[in-house]
Amino acid sequence: MRIVFLGTPEFAVASLDALVKQGYNVVGVVTMPDKPANRGHRITYSAVKQYALDNNLRLLQPANLKDKTFLEELKSLEADLQIVVAFRMLPKEVYAMPKMGTFNLHASLLPKYRGAAPIHWAVINGETQTGLTTFLLNDKIDEGEIIFQEKIDILEEETTGELHDRMMIEGGKLVVKTVKAIESGNFSTISQQKTFVQPSLAPKIFKETTLIPWDKKGKEIENFVRGMCPFPCATTVFCDGNSNLEHFLKVYKVKFNPFSHKKNIGEIEINTRLGFRVYCLDGFVEILDLQQSGKKRMKVDEFLRGTRLEGDFMIKK
Repeated sequence: MRIVFLGTPEFAVASLDALVKQGYNVVGVVTMPDKPANRGHRITYSAVKQYALDNNLRLLQPANLKDKTFLEELKSLEADLQIVVAFRMLPKEVYAMPKMGTFNLHASLLPKYRGAAPIHWAVINGETQTGLTTFLLNDKIDEGEIIFQEKIDILEEETTGELHDRMMIEGGKLVVKTVKAIESGNFSTISQQKTFVQPSLAPKIFKETTLIPWDKKGKEIENFVRGMCPFPCATTVFCDGNSNLEHFLKVYKVKFNPFSHKKNIGEIEINTRLGFRVYCLDGFVEILDLQQSGKKRMKVDEFLRGTRLEGDFMIKK
């Protein structure tokens, strides 16, 4: 069987590696074009490109998936099957090309969490279980016929990064299982409508999405911070009521403490006795792991020992 693999980030590498180690004939790898990154604007390779180069796999990096030259090159690979993991939406000219079709690995139990950030939103929303789905591609985003699904429990304090790494490995196993089933012809599919599960969305996360919603309940805030950790990371901006000087923080870990209080939502106390507290709807949230703008990430104890910030502050609205 001749396979073309399409993917870009680290999450996709585990699936590509599983295919290679199982001895499958990966005749081509399609990934995003190189792009400048960080302040130096140095060109960086995607994780999938680096793997392809390290393993001498044929590499395609089209800027336009409908480009005639790319389509001709893809067709010349004569793939029997295409596999998509963490890539972009494919036009019909691409996904309908192989005789065995194209399937996608998605990091949720479809039809829940269709979209670009299913792991993030599952954690943010306080889910206790998520999973992986392989499905056949069609012309709608994440709505194709389901081949296999695997349930995965979300641990109580697990972050998106930790869950991502577990699901990445399990995803590779599910991809191999799906390829074997398609190769043997011993599989059936089910429409997502027949799962009787309410569809939900997991949209891409932008900078403004990362702001911590301090007006919510503490457990929701705790889940939000876990869901944004370690990337892109939850953020907050607070200010001194006297000077109006703004302070930007990345927040990696918090702990919710429920109790009734007469504090204003978003009110902050910072001192060595109480720690770093932000009051919310039903108690306060302790910030335990943080990073000030322009400084290194640190535990709250280290922050309190070295900070000049002490007293009462407020979240900027």
